[in-house]
This record gives sequence, structure tokens and C-alpha cells, in this order.
Amino acid sequence: MPNTTEADETLLLDLLNTTPVVDGVPRDDLADADAGREWLTAHGQPPTEDEWRALLDARQALQGLVRGDETPSSVARFVDGVRYRPSVVQDGIAWTLDLPRGRSAAARAVLAWDALRVSSPGRLRPCANPECRRFLVDHSKSNSARWCSMAVCGNRMKARRHYERSHQPRGGAR
Repeated sequence: MPNTTEADETLLLDLLNTTPVVDGVPRDDLADADAGREWLTAHGQPPTEDEWRALLDARQALQGLVRGDETPSSVARFVDGVRYRPSVVQDGIAWTLDLPRGRSAAARAVLAWDALRVSSPGRLRPCANPECRRFLVDHSKSNSARWCSMAVCGNRMKARRHYERSHQPRGGAR
């Protein structure tokens, strides 16, 4: 059976990260149909209103899944009707993914989530910064990445811990 591609993983991660907190303010990069169509076009997906609406629903379900607040049944409707069609080619079998119209981008994102779940268990996760709403795919050998960005969230969390340690009252001092 065919695997998802790097582009599918990028689609999934980019979708999950469309609700960031920027300078302390939650933002939705897919808030309106124009933004949604632009996002779909940039990701090589059909830029229709149906696709955008399905994408919003899939994003909510996938974010819940990755955070552990949802079960896989929450994404079932996005993959209903998805089929892999085999055809014989010169050197073997080629597989073509048939996606449902109006929710093909949502289906791709769900399939990418499942492929990561199987091939890289636990590596797709939310950023460890509680003030961040981004996600990451940990490609490190040790599976120890905690932040969506070491330069931003990682640095903030380390600076916060250092500040808290250095400003604690010392035990026994009066």
C-alpha cells in the first residue's frame, strides 16, 4: 500500500499549526473563506468553499486527536469514500488515491496523521509550551523534541525556568 509523502506530512503539520498564538493573541489562519482558499491553493489542493469548510472541521478533530482529547472515530467522516486504485504499470503496480470531492484536503491530512501514527508513534505532538498552540513532528533520533521551535518556545521555556529558579527564596536564609 502506498505511503503518504513528505508533502502530505507538511499539509498535516501546516494545518495543525493554523491556529497559533502570536504575541499572546490567538490567531486563525483559516478564519475566512478567502484565507482558506489561499491556504488550499498554496498546498496544491482544490480551493473550494466545501474544501475549506471540511478542512476547518478536520483541523479541529485532528488537533483534538493529537492532544488526546478525541478518538480516531472523530475523523472517520473525512476518509469515508477514500479508495486506493491499483493499476498495472511496466515495473509493477501503481496506486492512485481516489479522494472524495469537497474534502480531499481533509482526507489527505487524516491519512497523513494515520501514517505518522503507524510509522512514527508519539512523534506528532503539541508543543510543550502551554502558551503555544502549535504542533511538531519529532524527527530527532532520541525522540526528545519538546517545542515547535527551539529558538522561540524552547528559549522562552528555558528562560522562564531560569528566572523562576533564580528568583526563588533561598532555603534557611532570613
